[in-house]
Amino acid sequence: MKTNKQVKKKESEKLTDANVARVVSLLESDKNPISKKEACEILNISYNTTRLNTIIENWKRDKETSSRKKQERRGKPAQPEEIRLIAESLLSGDTIADISRRIYRSPTFVKNVIARIGIPEKVTGDEKYKTALLPEECIAEEFGANEIAWSAKYHAPCIVIKEYKEPKYLEKYDSKCYQIYINEKMQNSSTYFPSVDFGGFYAAAPAYDLGRLEHLIEYGVSFKSL
Repeated sequence: MKTNKQVKKKESEKLTDANVARVVSLLESDKNPISKKEACEILNISYNTTRLNTIIENWKRDKETSSRKKQERRGKPAQPEEIRLIAESLLSGDTIADISRRIYRSPTFVKNVIARIGIPEKVTGDEKYKTALLPEECIAEEFGANEIAWSAKYHAPCIVIKEYKEPKYLEKYDSKCYQIYINEKMQNSSTYFPSVDFGGFYAAAPAYDLGRLEHLIEYGVSFKSL
């Protein structure tokens, strides 16, 4: 079985899945197919037919593999490893589309797992400026020091540092309040909580804006200390 030849990519090159698909479609068009030189221009790569062919062959092989594996898994229930991967990837900031491609399942399948086991989602767009609703499984009235939790306000994992004992916090929030450290993903990585890829900041959060994640342990999710 042939394997994909490695293709080194430059930041300036437009080798996204959608753009390569567009080039393949234009090259194989029945009406006015484009030249390989034009294909290279669309991909923003140097004119090199050997490299262009390798890019296209890899894309087609990946599509074939994806189609075959999706067919093999269609109709089968979520496996423990899939559930763990979905949870860890989502909490790490990966999109549903990214996860769907990685496990060869449909976005609907991924969404159903998220809803079934209660994983808080990282929202995007205008929603990221609003405090999100937490899944019922995540709701708790108090948290412990060093507990990994989810911030509904910042839409990210956090570490509970300590509880604020001063009466002013209880009066202000009508709830227990905690100092938390928000983890921010700094680089494009799907590894959960790697120290080199995350930064962050401190914040205050009432208990009702924090989500407990302990229920995910039964699915194999591991929370590493920062």
